[in-house]
Amino acid sequence: MSSSADTTIFPLQGKLALITGCTGGIGQATARAFARSGCSIAVHHSSAKSKGKADALVAELVKLAPGVKAAAFEADLSTYENARKLYDQVAEVLGHPDILFSNHGVTGPRIGPEGDMQMVSAEEFEATWRTNAGTHYVLAQKCLPHMQEQKWGRIIFTSSVAAGTGGVIGPQYASSKSALHGLIHWLSLRYCKEGILTNGVAPALIEDTEMMKNPSDAVRSKIPIGRLGKPDEIAQIVLMLATNAYMTNKILVADGGWTNGGGF
Repeated sequence: MSSSADTTIFPLQGKLALITGCTGGIGQATARAFARSGCSIAVHHSSAKSKGKADALVAELVKLAPGVKAAAFEADLSTYENARKLYDQVAEVLGHPDILFSNHGVTGPRIGPEGDMQMVSAEEFEATWRTNAGTHYVLAQKCLPHMQEQKWGRIIFTSSVAAGTGGVIGPQYASSKSALHGLIHWLSLRYCKEGILTNGVAPALIEDTEMMKNPSDAVRSKIPIGRLGKPDEIAQIVLMLATNAYMTNKILVADGGWTNGGGF
């Protein structure tokens, strides 16, 4: 088989992706989609509780396409130091990532769209931001030198429809996700001429995820298409962003028709 044929069948062959939050619904689905495209995967998980799921995913990924490597890495990404350590461990075991799918996050207090702001302390607000925006920044910072050296890279963040609508969780969550949008725009404009493309995906109400374990009928009713989204549907968007060489500086919204337009 020729190298051009390999590239057509396995468009990410020879690449390495670091996927944070990789044992969640969207993370797992994206890891499988990338591995089927020939990409090796650094599987991040947050705690010993998720180790079994991470190890099982690694065993699955290496069977999906020729040459795919995978390994699991545990890190609590609520601190900047842990984010730096995660990158260093991945680089030591698998090499420097060519693709960062920065997909981890926390909700903080769930007060709902009609909640009382007084229920979210400044400390809880800051902690949510540190995990949902700060450590994403650190991981992008760590990934950039290798991407610059090879003149190729993909940085993709998981935002949320909450960034554009306020969402159904709380102000700390919505604002932390919107912070990623400014980061996406700056990174893209600064580094796209060096072959490093930066984008985001903003899902709404995706089933089989920690956030949407038991959505209320009121929450479900917000989706015009009449159902929750599926992790595989988000993974398809992330794969497109990783393989398309002309798409940058975009936040693609996948929300079943909740909002107008394609991005924020």
